[in-house]
Amino acid sequence: MGGLGKPTMNKYYREKLEEGQQYQEFVTEKLYDIGLPIIGYSSKKYQFMIGENKCGFEIKLDNNISKTGNIYIEVSEKSNEKNDNYVASGIYRNDNTWLYIIGNYEKIYIFSKKHLRIVEENKTFRTVETKTSQGFLIPAIYAEEKLAIKIINVEE
Repeated sequence: MGGLGKPTMNKYYREKLEEGQQYQEFVTEKLYDIGLPIIGYSSKKYQFMIGENKCGFEIKLDNNISKTGNIYIEVSEKSNEKNDNYVASGIYRNDNTWLYIIGNYEKIYIFSKKHLRIVEENKTFRTVETKTSQGFLIPAIYAEEKLAIKIINVEE
């Protein structure tokens, strides 16, 4: 337990959260450059009540795309592997999300949340489970040719 009786997040989860938040800010800048300004919510209250931002864009970092050639789409998670149950997340989070944006610092993929749910429900791609996450893998080449609404190639 944490100092005030709240459960503590494990170190790995905290590090990944910080890394993801930095990526959200990176993507926010790139989207602004193409005319899509995002107004993000930083408080837990508004994130749970409405979503990550006013626009309905969920932004996720996937550092393994270049290495594996796959994009990992999360459907449920645990903040700590010792938790008994997974909770809905990613494309199944109940919020205002309609666009799911995922990528790395080289390429950003924009998907329709609705289309990702259809793909997952049809069991089109291989499912994956870790100690803290459940999801499925979309080959990046398939995403680029058939599924992504837009792809932003990041130029340094």
